Amino acid sequence: MGLCLRCGEKGHFAAECTGSTLKDKQGYSSSEKGHAFSFTWFLSVIHDKFRKGRINFESTLELLTKFDIPFDYVHVKYIFKASDTLKTGHISLEDFRGIYRTIAHRCEIHELFKSHSPNSKILQLSDLVQFLRNQQFQEDANETAASDLIAKFEPIEEAKKNREMTFEGFLRYMSSEDCALFKKEHRVVYQDMTRPLCEYFIASSHNTYLISDQLIGPSHLWGYASALMKGCRCLEIDCWDGSNDDPVVYHGHTLTSKISFKTVIQVISKYAFLASDYPVILSLENHCSTKQQEVMADYMKTILGDRLVTSTIDGKMPTELPSPEALKFKIIIKNKKLGTPEETLERTGTDIHGQTGEFEELQTSDDEVDDEPSAKKPLLKKRQASWKGAGPPRKKQKMKKVKLALALSELVIYAKSRKFVSFEDSREKQKFYENHSMSEGKARKAAKTQATEFVQHNVRFITRIYPKGTRANSSNYNPQEFWNVGCQLVALNFQTPGVQMDLQNGKFLDNGGAGYILKPEFLRYGETLFTPYSITGNHGAISLTITLISGHQLPPSNLSRTNKADPLVVVEIHGVPEDQMKQQSCVVKGNALCPRWNQTLSFHVRVPELALVRFVVEDQLSLTSNDFLGQYTLPLLSMNKGYRHIPLLSKLGVSLSPASLFVHV
Repeated sequence: MGLCLRCGEKGHFAAECTGSTLKDKQGYSSSEKGHAFSFTWFLSVIHDKFRKGRINFESTLELLTKFDIPFDYVHVKYIFKASDTLKTGHISLEDFRGIYRTIAHRCEIHELFKSHSPNSKILQLSDLVQFLRNQQFQEDANETAASDLIAKFEPIEEAKKNREMTFEGFLRYMSSEDCALFKKEHRVVYQDMTRPLCEYFIASSHNTYLISDQLIGPSHLWGYASALMKGCRCLEIDCWDGSNDDPVVYHGHTLTSKISFKTVIQVISKYAFLASDYPVILSLENHCSTKQQEVMADYMKTILGDRLVTSTIDGKMPTELPSPEALKFKIIIKNKKLGTPEETLERTGTDIHGQTGEFEELQTSDDEVDDEPSAKKPLLKKRQASWKGAGPPRKKQKMKKVKLALALSELVIYAKSRKFVSFEDSREKQKFYENHSMSEGKARKAAKTQATEFVQHNVRFITRIYPKGTRANSSNYNPQEFWNVGCQLVALNFQTPGVQMDLQNGKFLDNGGAGYILKPEFLRYGETLFTPYSITGNHGAISLTITLISGHQLPPSNLSRTNKADPLVVVEIHGVPEDQMKQQSCVVKGNALCPRWNQTLSFHVRVPELALVRFVVEDQLSLTSNDFLGQYTLPLLSMNKGYRHIPLLSKLGVSLSPASLFVHV
């Protein structure tokens, strides 16, 4: 039977239409009303474009944009070509309606709409309230909230006036940020920001100046700008003597290119607080002569101005680290220091130009040097030595004298670098404003053998973890294992995409992307006995059930010439070792546009406060090989319940909109 382009009903053609569906609203039965509203509105939107009867591809894209429906160019192009059976480059109104329905009228959402609409056409106000309460878990849902949604998402004026929602409005609501998986209230700063700095996880980068590998790749100012725009709050700067007494930044003893220290500070000054108001920590790896250290200090003071922390907040010596709130729009220097902050306060206003000091530091052997970033081994030289069959490095240790310009030392107030000896040594001697850095290998060993002591240490002091020196290709370690023991500055190579950076980006989506996440209470109180390797006590375990319903406009496979793929979804839980798990959906063959899985996965999470959930969409190439299509990672406790859509991101963390998953949590 025919399809009427006048009323949209099957069973007759437009010439045979009685026009009953164009009556005013009093003439409709409730079962007719929603459809008539929708089709009349549809015709009114497209009327002008179809004056000549047919439209081309560009006009098709313009109309879809006018309908405010997100679409993927590749998918629309493929459907357009399939609709253009005569190969004229133009399609009819009926063809366009088919494209619109294929892209917009998702059958899984239509089924959901009909199941909550008594007449399968319209959601009355009371129906929408019940849906919000029973399916979206909004306990405070009422008619006012439902009316607001209708006013916001319903495109058909007639329905809006009657405080009703058609499928068109429901579709826009279900595809909006209101139905995103990530909680709306977590998109802003909502945590207590008045606790000491050591009580927060802080977004941190390693060798921020590098945008490629660690040996011969370029150093670039974009590394700093990019990291700051992603919400990073701790940047690393490797400083070396440059020509004309002008310090440079690069990876020492390698062939990486050099950039000016001055321009690095200028870029930091420009981008520091665009993504977050909260303090930035500059972790200096200082290899400069005292003369050029003074130049560094002068650049930081003149370029950063009042934002640079050069004294305690009130000029008095505190007993604990200040809070992120107290240091908003401030930049903290992390470096070695001569003496104590008290002595710095006593010298306030005195002329210290040209004054230097020195202290003794343990010189580590080549195979241990990665445990202290200020004595980073010459990576290129070591690698060349290994090529020549050099023997094992000497284990002998000796003390070396380190010279430090007082002008640079005075800029270190809250983040004095200290050599880590042992947890016992730190309990007895370490001051609250002192911190230490550990390579991933040493930190991993400590986390496994002394987990409780490590957790207790991080209650009081800030610990920075950095990748081992043998990661010459800028690969990353798994940050989760160090968050599990409360390490604050878990530094990654931001330029290297992969699971590790997905976890980093997903974790710091929380709390408004401020770059500071308040640690769970069991990682913040002094006598905690928490260990991630043996879960005891009540951590509020969660049973998580995720129904993977469908995908929408997924990125086509890299190996496909059309919009085809054989997609599957992997859901991963990252957290304490007992919570590490993943489950996989079935495979849908040959469908990247609208695959349906309708598959339920269940997880039991012991420590939800530390858990991240990662959704990965892959194209099955063979039984043993899959191609990455997109992913999305977020904290478990930032997930909404109910029917939700999940936006997908590329390997580089870039939005693949409108590619998404539709799930029920």
